[in-house]
Amino acid sequence: MGGTEHLTVRREGATLVLTLNRPEAKNALSLPMLVGLYDGWVEADADDSIRSIVFTGAGGCFCAGMDLKALAGNGLEGEQYRHRLTAHPDLHWKAMLRHHRPRKPVIAAVEGACVAGGTEMLQGTDIRVAGESAVFGLFEVRRGLFPIGGSTVRLQRQIPRTHALEMLLTGRPYSAREAAGIGLIGHVVPDGTALAKALEIAEQINACGPLAVEAVKASVYETAEMTETDGLAAELKRGWPVFDTADAKEGARAFAEKRPPDYKRA
Repeated sequence: MGGTEHLTVRREGATLVLTLNRPEAKNALSLPMLVGLYDGWVEADADDSIRSIVFTGAGGCFCAGMDLKALAGNGLEGEQYRHRLTAHPDLHWKAMLRHHRPRKPVIAAVEGACVAGGTEMLQGTDIRVAGESAVFGLFEVRRGLFPIGGSTVRLQRQIPRTHALEMLLTGRPYSAREAAGIGLIGHVVPDGTALAKALEIAEQINACGPLAVEAVKASVYETAEMTETDGLAAELKRGWPVFDTADAKEGARAFAEKRPPDYKRA
């Protein structure tokens, strides 16, 4: 199990928990953090005993965005990782979920600030939980910058365009309640309980057939921009083989025997 000084990795049963761990800088993105995130996504994809991922931040904060100085490797904290970025120039975009979508469901547990690059990474997650004092927003235009982590493409596909444009063009902060109201997040919970709620959702996912879960997630994203006719055809191609798996047979047996299913993965 990997991790770096700015990204911790731990297991909670079948859930891999990735925690941004630079609270003194409000978990601003650094090169060690990005390397740790990239390695975490790769580990989750490669290990079939991992059925879900929870993505969170330490110290009551999710992520305040990019730390350009640290990302450039200036100073000792990033120097030892510079070769990783040189060898894999797309590493930072994959770490931020711009150029990578994990096979397993990713649940975000947000406390405190989730702004700029934090909100951009959030859009690469599947299910989102936030403490009631969490703050969201894309502040780039206020600084004369462009939200290049994917927000001009993804946000309008995830929330109504009028709300996406307001968030992108005003650069203003959004409360957790307002973010939930426009559909950016799914759950608002008492402060300090976002991680517990995310792990609860992860456990519900982990109890389901892992092959079915992965196929359902893939189908949702694969068909998102298709016509209904093309989408239904793609769904059949993706979903029908699931019925012939050991997972499906175990699910049927468990239902008949009135017991919880025991899904095993090699």
